[in-house]
Amino acid sequence: MAGEQPPHPRSDLAARIKSDIPHAARIWNYWMGGKDNFEADRAAGDAVAKVYPDIVTMATESRKFLHRAVTYLAAEAGIDQFLDIGTGLPTMQNTHEIAQAITPASRIVYVDNDPLVLVHARALLVNTTPEGVTTYVDGDYHEPEQIVSDARNVLDFTRPIAVMFMGVLGYVADLDEVRSIVSRVMAAVPSGSHLVLWDGTDTGEAVNEGSDKLAESGAVPYHLRTLDQLAGCFTGLEPVEPGLAPISHWRLPESAVAVAPIDAYGAVARKP
Repeated sequence: MAGEQPPHPRSDLAARIKSDIPHAARIWNYWMGGKDNFEADRAAGDAVAKVYPDIVTMATESRKFLHRAVTYLAAEAGIDQFLDIGTGLPTMQNTHEIAQAITPASRIVYVDNDPLVLVHARALLVNTTPEGVTTYVDGDYHEPEQIVSDARNVLDFTRPIAVMFMGVLGYVADLDEVRSIVSRVMAAVPSGSHLVLWDGTDTGEAVNEGSDKLAESGAVPYHLRTLDQLAGCFTGLEPVEPGLAPISHWRLPESAVAVAPIDAYGAVARKP
């Protein structure tokens, strides 16, 4: 009809947001002190933190691990292409900001399928340099071939790429599926590419209780892995020193004040 306003470009995403159901990206945002969350997310986050207070430390340390890993890849390994799968809500020092500060022409593809994440991605995940490229893909890590296909529009798959799974694969129940997702993406990238991956581990009684509380809240359950299970995700790759380590300690500068090891381990490894 004449005079009707066209739909807002974000209305399709807004309609998919369910504020009454706790959601992983928004719960993590709450633990990190963000404001992009709802009451259901805060209730779930509080239930976990009550039995496992270190979850707040894990959230902040996960971003510090990301910063150190991306800095290593851009500054030392010469990587200027990043495929960040399961991005989460934009927060302190995102991948593109770190990489483009070191190599201005870096290209970054973020991947997520949470509608609130995508709304924020459209507004916030933008280049920090004229030479760089920063974009996002509405994709599900259960469909790695589609992610790779979409990423080819931006990234050059004849040159090394850093593939990142930052704390997201714990939401996949089946370990064989986790390894399949990782291996299918890594099979698509060339020699010299790197895998960056961390996840929560079942290395303490309290973290296991926290995982149970998260499931009881109605959020998608998070499946903690053993260290051997997590190490299996890097099969066939060459680990960067120090290998699989607590994310709070991985390549921590000597001048930094170390926190106690937490129940989350990660590593960076190179595809030979």
